[in-house]
Amino acid sequence: MLRPFAQFGLLVLFCAGTALVATKAEAQPDESRPNILWLTCEDMGPNLGCYGDSYAVTPNLDRLAAKGLRYLNAWSNAPVCAPARTAIIVGAYPTSLGAEHMRSEVRMPASMAMYPQLLRAAGYYCTNNVKEDYNLTKPGQVWDESSSKAHWKNRPAGKPFFAIFNFTVTHESQIRRRPHTLVHDPALAPIPPYHPDTPEVRHDWAQYYDNITTMDTLVGQKLRELEEAGLADDTIVFFYSDHGSGMPRHKRWLYESGLKVPLIVYIPEKYRHLAPPEYRPGGVSKRLVSFVDLAPTLLSLIGEKPPEWMHGKPFMGKFCSPEQEYIFGFRGRMDERFDLLRAVRNSRYLYIRNYMPHLPYGQHLAYMFETPTTRIWKSLYEAGKLTPVQRAFWEPKPPEELYDLEDDPHQITNLADQPAYGPVLEKMRSALRDHILTVRDAGFLPEPEMHRRAGETSIFEFAQDPKRYPLERIYAMAELAARYDPEAVAPLVNGLRDPDSGVRYWATMGLLIRGKDAVAAGASQLDALLADESPSVRIVAAWALAEFGTEQARQKALDCLLQLAPADKNGAYTAAFAVWVIDTLGAKATSIHPQLRDIPRHDPAAPSRANSYVGRLLAHIFGEKVEFD
Repeated sequence: MLRPFAQFGLLVLFCAGTALVATKAEAQPDESRPNILWLTCEDMGPNLGCYGDSYAVTPNLDRLAAKGLRYLNAWSNAPVCAPARTAIIVGAYPTSLGAEHMRSEVRMPASMAMYPQLLRAAGYYCTNNVKEDYNLTKPGQVWDESSSKAHWKNRPAGKPFFAIFNFTVTHESQIRRRPHTLVHDPALAPIPPYHPDTPEVRHDWAQYYDNITTMDTLVGQKLRELEEAGLADDTIVFFYSDHGSGMPRHKRWLYESGLKVPLIVYIPEKYRHLAPPEYRPGGVSKRLVSFVDLAPTLLSLIGEKPPEWMHGKPFMGKFCSPEQEYIFGFRGRMDERFDLLRAVRNSRYLYIRNYMPHLPYGQHLAYMFETPTTRIWKSLYEAGKLTPVQRAFWEPKPPEELYDLEDDPHQITNLADQPAYGPVLEKMRSALRDHILTVRDAGFLPEPEMHRRAGETSIFEFAQDPKRYPLERIYAMAELAARYDPEAVAPLVNGLRDPDSGVRYWATMGLLIRGKDAVAAGASQLDALLADESPSVRIVAAWALAEFGTEQARQKALDCLLQLAPADKNGAYTAAFAVWVIDTLGAKATSIHPQLRDIPRHDPAAPSRANSYVGRLLAHIFGEKVEFD
């Protein structure tokens, strides 16, 4: 029996899975503990030969898949690295932790641990080579070693290992690295229908595939190293990417192109009793799995029940759970740009809920605009030279999106308004609502407000308390706000006086989303909200009045935003929110631009991860070049 996790003060989750029946060859399963090796890469969808991509050249991963199991429906829960890795490291949804944004840093509750701490408590030597990038402050020592020198070979004699090697060559930044001599023929590159077919786009896609081949070589080297060390028969191997490709409309977006990842698992013969029922060498699994399931699966593989605070479900091992009907995705702030989206998929359909539908998909994100595809795509949009499918990325979003993944692999035909799909739409809405309320999604407070209201407690603990965070009421107002129903104006105006800041925020956002007439209906109350106790409510009220109010109201609103823009006085999160709104207002805010240029851009009390975004927004306002770390 492995050591329990009592020292963490954790309860355990009794999984509902049934025990696997051993075959005759496995009548006496090996009781030793497997080594576990994770080979991971960045910013890559399932663009591998073994997944049927004929343009890909990936012999090493194809060989691994030929003796292992390929998952066809594996999701990152977030379409960008930091929140995706946060879901992995704790096995809980970052939305419940206040850790959904790219990037941030929040406290974990004392009742939780990061999964390497649980593995180490069970006797494993745990190494990470090398990227971490969690949105959580580490609760003490997490890894035995996390560095470019971390390696299983450094473990003490007799200890099983868990090791990660992360290959960065497929990252978004490497798509645009120049000079680069293409190996893949750009004329043959598969161009999705939403991208324009130009030389720049073809070059980026070909370079993306070149990088995948380079990464595949690195995977092959690591697998040979395992074999040469005599450990291949004792080691379970996982391969996956942290989210979809780094191309625009892939990374950062809740389509399959942003969330779907390759996942290959090889289980050596002596540990086949730990395999899921569908495991066959060279086989495939249609099971829905996501990153939040990885940590509990690791614990299940070493014979431990996952703790009850883990939202994920083990998909192999001693405590393998039944298959899930749904998996879930989320998006919050992406670097310097704010937005709020949630997604759910089942075996056939993908549903996306846009809570800020008045914003375009393709807000100007400095890092994304470094990629040539992004720049040429936007320039062609401005020149009016795109098809309707290609234009959509640069225009406001519908409140709801529903896609048939079998018939529409690129998700370009939105079925949400088609009456024939009404029952499907309602089922997916209900599944998403149940999930949001079950995990106590903290993201229905704007980022500055969740920090303000949590105070000295963790955001997770704050969000679990219905008295401090009445999620049902806040969520109901968000659902009402993020539609274009004209009859909702009266209840939205009433919501401006609600005692809860989250309800007031969404009531204000709902009027803003509807435009000039709705803002006029609540103008006097919005004016009063410029002095609200919540800076976030003040910011959105100012946004509404600056966008659609009278000239006098606009100037008063801009003065409010200007007061909230300095990071040293208002905090990094509030300042970024205020400056983002100023930038989003465009020409309507130019009167205060001169006063913005020299405002303090850093909050000395904030984590370093939160302190670059005011500067990026100001750089965009003033046409300055952004220098990335």
